[in-house]
Amino acid sequence: MSQTATAEKPATAPQATPFRMLHTMLRVLDLEKSLDFYVNKMGMRLLRRQDYPGGEFTLAFVGYGDEKDQAVIELTHNWGQKEPYTIGSGYGHIAIGVPDIYGLCERLQSAGVKIPRPPGPMKHGGSVIAFVEDPDGYKVELIEKK
Repeated sequence: MSQTATAEKPATAPQATPFRMLHTMLRVLDLEKSLDFYVNKMGMRLLRRQDYPGGEFTLAFVGYGDEKDQAVIELTHNWGQKEPYTIGSGYGHIAIGVPDIYGLCERLQSAGVKIPRPPGPMKHGGSVIAFVEDPDGYKVELIEKK
């Protein structure tokens, strides 16, 4: 018997499941700029990178830990793409927990990263958050986790 989640009553999490979040894929215009953002500015590691000459694309996987343990981001670069991708109205953001949001945003801003929502408390109390943009305009929410 399964339970349905409602606004008043969340569904009970299953005891064990064979499912696990693996990755989120983002199409990027300039792979090197995207790798610079996620690896050098956001502190992720380049976990693997593979060119597919037959399909004319490259996949690069970045993250904070090994793919066997954590969800990661797949950056897909289609070699023939000349114009930036349209993000669309369905995409929201990636969220990353960080220990010092103010210090990180200061470093990101100094490195030229756009910060459309500087760090500060959420409107209805609670967490300190900020939003930054990667080179393709994808929003990344930073949530301070001490």
